[in-house]
Amino acid sequence: MTDPQVAMLMLSLFIFLVLLGFPIAFTLVAMGVGFGYYAYFQADNLLNNQIFYLLNQNTYSVMENDVLVAIPLFLFMGYVVERANIVNRLFFSLQLATRHLPGSMAVAALATCAIFATASGIIGAVVTLMGLLAFPAMVKAGYHRGFASGVICAGGTLGILIPPSIMLIVYAAIAELSPLRLYAAAIFPGFILAGFYMFYVIVRAFLNPKIAPKPIEEEVPSAKIIYMQLLTSFFPLALLILAVLGSILLGLATPAEAAAIGAFGGLFLAFCYKSLTWEGLKQSVFLTAKTTAMVCWLFVGSWTFASIFSYLGGHAIIEHWILGFNLEPWQFLVLVQLIIFLLGWPLEWTEILIIFVPIFLPMLDTFGVNPYFFAMLVALNLQTSFLTPPMAMAAYYLKGVVGDQIELIEIFKSIMPYLFIVILTMVLMYNFPGIALYLPDFFFGVGK
Repeated sequence: MTDPQVAMLMLSLFIFLVLLGFPIAFTLVAMGVGFGYYAYFQADNLLNNQIFYLLNQNTYSVMENDVLVAIPLFLFMGYVVERANIVNRLFFSLQLATRHLPGSMAVAALATCAIFATASGIIGAVVTLMGLLAFPAMVKAGYHRGFASGVICAGGTLGILIPPSIMLIVYAAIAELSPLRLYAAAIFPGFILAGFYMFYVIVRAFLNPKIAPKPIEEEVPSAKIIYMQLLTSFFPLALLILAVLGSILLGLATPAEAAAIGAFGGLFLAFCYKSLTWEGLKQSVFLTAKTTAMVCWLFVGSWTFASIFSYLGGHAIIEHWILGFNLEPWQFLVLVQLIIFLLGWPLEWTEILIIFVPIFLPMLDTFGVNPYFFAMLVALNLQTSFLTPPMAMAAYYLKGVVGDQIELIEIFKSIMPYLFIVILTMVLMYNFPGIALYLPDFFFGVGK
């Protein structure tokens, strides 16, 4: 076999092993080392293969990467907020504030997901917590189970896009882009997508009131109580989010420094709500360390895997294949987004982002595509990796906490409309690139 054929075998074998359920990070490391040993093989020096030096250097590079410092701090902020019962208060107060809208509880759930995603960026945590909190409340209020499950799954995935998204930090490190500009670029697309979700929910509840009954007025407290609930739940968390994002966008802090502000703010809010316990703090630290270690090993494995894949000629094969079609820029974008969308069926966002997206990044200059605009298209598209069966991890997260209350196939059906909304948002952003590029240019200058 030639080296390029070995590279394609390497990629195919990786996808096969991931589908079998092998851990992604260690599969990447093992395959990088195995195929790397073949790539750098020297018969006269069997033990001093260059792959071991490459693995060591990649590990060191990840550990000293300044951009990745923000990941554990943002994770810690999210886990602290999750355990401080702030989300419970937020959902209850937003539910009261939106009571006059059709599907008010669903709208409140989406708003809570968007805000919690901004404070957390942890998709599994958002879907799981809202599944425990909002799903039973909506079912008790007479909401259709499928309708309620779709709302929670779709809203929970907003954390992958709305800053401070962990995915955007990973993308910044992979593509060597500014995380500040990526965060600015993601704000409008993220909240436009959330707005489309809410609009869909309101229209559907208006057309079919049976799936989302209106609350009984006698059970609604006075306006004074509602305002007090908003004052003590929505505004403190909103202030924390504004402090984090505002310090980044105004150039007052790097993402890592802003994440430190957020982590301290999360602890302060938990203290004010009298929910800062030693046990909760231990769990937050443990989960932060666990998730951060997973992300770091993903980087080590992916960089090793990608280096060997490229060394064997894998990147060149795919690049020549795509360039051979003589595509227009819009055709290139459609093809790449279609490939990423199809990859979202069997794979999660981590595999797609770390293995496949770097294949397309060198071609952006050839087709004259703005890298930040491309990043936002990819970020929107990666929402689908949580919503497309058979993987659809958002559905599995929800199913794991609601148990037999709803069948998995019904959850799959309920998230399909939101999948089309994501695609609609991508089409809208393609036709109006300023949705993604206006804020980065406004805060940081054009083309910098």
